[in-house]
Amino acid sequence: MYRTIQQTLLTRLQAILLAKYDFALANLAVEQPPSIAMGDLALPIAFELAKRLRKAPRAIAAELQQALTEDLANLPGFASIEIAGAGYLNVRLDRASIVLRIAQDDHADIGGAGFRLIEHTSINPNKAAHVGHLRNAILGDTFARLLRRDEYKSGYEIGVQNYIDNTGVQVADVVVGFRELLKLSLDGVGELLTELMETNQLVDFFCWDLYARVSQWYAEAGTPADELARRKQLRLDTLHALETGGNETAAIAELISTSVLRRHLETMQRLGIEYDFLPRESEILSLDFWHAARQLMIERGVLYLETEGKNTGCWVMKRAGTEGGGEEGPDEEAKVIVRSNGTVTYVGKDVAYHLWKFGLLDKDFYYEKFHHYSNHCCWISTGDEAANDPTHPVFAKADAIYNVIDSSQSDPQNNVIAALRGMGFRAAADNYTHFSYEKVALTPRCAIELGYTIADEDKLRPFIEVSGRKGLGVKADDLIDKLIAAAKAEVDERHPELDDAERLQIASRIAVGALRYFMLRFNRNTIIAFDFKDALSFEGETGPYVQYAIVRASNIFRKAETTEAEALANIPRGEELSALLATDDGTSLWETWLAASRLTLLIEQTISAAEPALLTKYAFQLAQQFNNFYHRHHVLTEQDPTRRALLLATAAVARREMVRALGYLGIEAPPVM
Repeated sequence: MYRTIQQTLLTRLQAILLAKYDFALANLAVEQPPSIAMGDLALPIAFELAKRLRKAPRAIAAELQQALTEDLANLPGFASIEIAGAGYLNVRLDRASIVLRIAQDDHADIGGAGFRLIEHTSINPNKAAHVGHLRNAILGDTFARLLRRDEYKSGYEIGVQNYIDNTGVQVADVVVGFRELLKLSLDGVGELLTELMETNQLVDFFCWDLYARVSQWYAEAGTPADELARRKQLRLDTLHALETGGNETAAIAELISTSVLRRHLETMQRLGIEYDFLPRESEILSLDFWHAARQLMIERGVLYLETEGKNTGCWVMKRAGTEGGGEEGPDEEAKVIVRSNGTVTYVGKDVAYHLWKFGLLDKDFYYEKFHHYSNHCCWISTGDEAANDPTHPVFAKADAIYNVIDSSQSDPQNNVIAALRGMGFRAAADNYTHFSYEKVALTPRCAIELGYTIADEDKLRPFIEVSGRKGLGVKADDLIDKLIAAAKAEVDERHPELDDAERLQIASRIAVGALRYFMLRFNRNTIIAFDFKDALSFEGETGPYVQYAIVRASNIFRKAETTEAEALANIPRGEELSALLATDDGTSLWETWLAASRLTLLIEQTISAAEPALLTKYAFQLAQQFNNFYHRHHVLTEQDPTRRALLLATAAVARREMVRALGYLGIEAPPVM
């Protein structure tokens, strides 16, 4: 609703600019006055025009005020335009008509057309997901929900992909662990994985510990130099075997990575995170995606064989953001795409993958069904043509893509974009977004709660970095379990009358809400220091704070023996409504309605900025606004039936928009807290 109001006003203002001054402005700002007493919208346009028109801002404001005031009859919902300060135009709305439109759910259609691909999570399938992966997955899932916007039937067609690097060095390391440390053959690995499943042991947890052991084994103290060299070569040979495929080493990697991948999907499903397609790196190689991409890169002058310098024997491309080599020698800054031993780097495989994403590669995967959610299937790539299921959806040919990848990967991402642009695919390069984010650490208090021993000097630091390679990471499932346990202890104390299963379900919603909100409330490029107490707090900017506001609103309807829909349908109308909203007391109600009307605008701003923190901030502020309303107005004891109806409708609209805002954040409010 708020967005519709803005668009109506700005459209009219542009027409006035054309008529009076014979020009329009590309962007017109709309602000909120510092106080509701000054108006509902503020236009600083006179200041923008002052230099161009060589007039004082207040004089320009007077001209625009007159034109807009004369046109108020053609601006439904607008009451008056006033000049404030040195030249602001403050706009007052017709409160009653706007409230009725908000109650009827009159919203602006943000629109959206085309196919958008969002790639997120992309955990190496060699060990359990950790806390850093959760930030990636939650950011990506939230952005997908915003783009899709099923509720308003106005979103984009969305495909959510989780890229599986099952031929990379991390998987090679865990394969080395199974073969060298555990001395297992292909059959032995299969038997161990079966045993783990039958004894309810988590394979990704098992691999977590094994991966840490292998990392230490590569550089084990006291090991002779020739043995360390052998281990280093073993790692490289294993990696090469995975990329080549069709051998026992690759078969072992397939067993391990697929088992770990299934666990990753289970972990993410606990947070409401789902996927449409799991493209695997093994098929990028086995189905010759890379060879097709390589040929295209060579033909278009992006990829070339280096014959001099440190990269002799490698196929390289000009690194993004550099000038390239001079006439006198090789480009020492060039990005290696194929190593001299023939193995393809991450960037090379990623270029091939993104050519496929944009429908620019004359190749496709074969597809199998892999995991079933409640309302759709998640597919996985396969290299086996006989296993291909022809009923699969189309997963490529995107108009735009968003890659949720941490900020440390900016250089590889920029090089993929540079490769696309260098091959002449400018539209693809322009519609390729690196949705970057910073790492997740722990507060010292949180690290201690998780069982880590922290040095005294580290206890004074703002955060503690963790390392999965060193076995010091925080497994995602452990974190979720601990959050649920903490939430359940609180729910058990507050609601002993509920059965244990119901208390567990409530605790799970609180825990998931706390975790998702905490991961989203910070700007993407801010390091997060996770803390249990902060995340689960019912006070401050947290998920439970907003959930509790929704529960409060629900309790009003339960005690009043009505529903949200009935309250909105029974709102007063006509002069009665106008009179109620015109008082000082009515102004506080109007503020709540105005805050509730801004959700669609915030969705648009969140998508435009690719910054979910904007929406979390809005959800918190709306919850604050509702709580102020709740404490000031005693809905259930109000004796005047007309005013009581307005109070109930105010609680209803606040609850409706809080529920929607949390829904886009992937958070559901429990029935009680």
